[in-house]
Amino acid sequence: MKITSLLFAASATLLGLCVQAQTLSAYPAKPIKIVVPFPAGGTSDVLARLIGQKMTESWGQPVVIDNKPGSSGNLGADLVAKAAPDGYTLVLMDVGNLVISPALFKLPFNVVNDFAPVAMVAYSPHLLAVSSKVPANTPAELVAYAKAQKGKLNYAVAAGMGSASHLAGVTYAQRNGIEWGYVPYKGGAQAITDLIGGQVDVMFNGMVATYPHVKAGKIKLIAISSAKRNAQMPETPTVAESLPGFLTGSFQGLLAPAGTPKAVVDKLYAEVQRIAALPEIKERLTTLGAEPSAMTPDQFGAWLKTEIPAMAKIVKEEKITAD
Repeated sequence: MKITSLLFAASATLLGLCVQAQTLSAYPAKPIKIVVPFPAGGTSDVLARLIGQKMTESWGQPVVIDNKPGSSGNLGADLVAKAAPDGYTLVLMDVGNLVISPALFKLPFNVVNDFAPVAMVAYSPHLLAVSSKVPANTPAELVAYAKAQKGKLNYAVAAGMGSASHLAGVTYAQRNGIEWGYVPYKGGAQAITDLIGGQVDVMFNGMVATYPHVKAGKIKLIAISSAKRNAQMPETPTVAESLPGFLTGSFQGLLAPAGTPKAVVDKLYAEVQRIAALPEIKERLTTLGAEPSAMTPDQFGAWLKTEIPAMAKIVKEEKITAD
C-alpha cells in the first residue's frame, strides 16, 4: 500500500513536470496583450512598447499594447486581475497603481493577491517641471512665486488623483508651506501637453516621458527627485537638496493575473531581462533617464508587501486623499 502511494505521488509529480514543460515550450502560441492603464505617450506606454516590440521580434507572436485609462489607472489593472491566468494578458503598472492606490481607493482587486509579479521593468525619477510662462528657474524661486501667488498655481496630476504624481505634488507643497490647485489627468501625455501650452503651471512626472520636452525647450526643469544628481543634467539640483529625504519616482512593473503558471512567469521574466540587456535598449533607457531592474518575481512580490504599508503610512501622515 505504501509503495503504491509512493508510486502514485511520483507519477503525479512527473505528470506535473511534463505539463509544465509542455506549457513552457508552447508559450506563446498566440498574440500577447499588454494592458497599459493610461493613455498613449506616458512612461508606462513608452516602456510597454519598447518591450512589446522586442518580444514580437524574439517570439514571432504579436504583442499588442492596449491602452485602458480610467480611475487613476485602476480600471485597466482590474481588467487584467480578472483575466485568464494563461500569460496572454499582462499589465504594466506604475508605482501609483502598485503601492499607492491601495491606501486611497476601495479597489475591486487586491494587488498582492490578484496578480503574479513578473518583472520590475525600470525606475525613473520624477522631474519637477514648470510651464515656460512661470517666472521661476530654481526650487527657491518656484516656492517664492507659489507663495506670492497663493492658491493660484495649477498643479497637473498625471495619471489621476491618488497617483505617484499627486502624492509627490502634495508632499512637496506641504513641506514647503505652499498651496496650489490640482488638475487631474488620465495620463502624463495630456498633462505635459497642457504644461507646454501653459494651461497648467507645474508638475512632477516621470523622466522617461518628460525629459524629451525639457531638451526641446518646451518646458522648464526645476529639479529632479532622485537621491543624487543625474549624469545627464549635472547642473539640475535634486529636490532633496532643499527638502532632505524627498525621494519619489516612477517604478514600472509587469504583472500577470494570479495563478499564471510559474513556468510562464519565469519565461516572461527572462525575456524582460534579455531585452533590458540589449545595447540599444540600455542606451534608450539611459537616454530616457530610466534604470532597468533585475528584481526577480519573488523579489518584486516582497517589494510590494513592504511598500504598500509604507505608502499607506505616508498617505495617512500627510493626510493625502484622492478627492
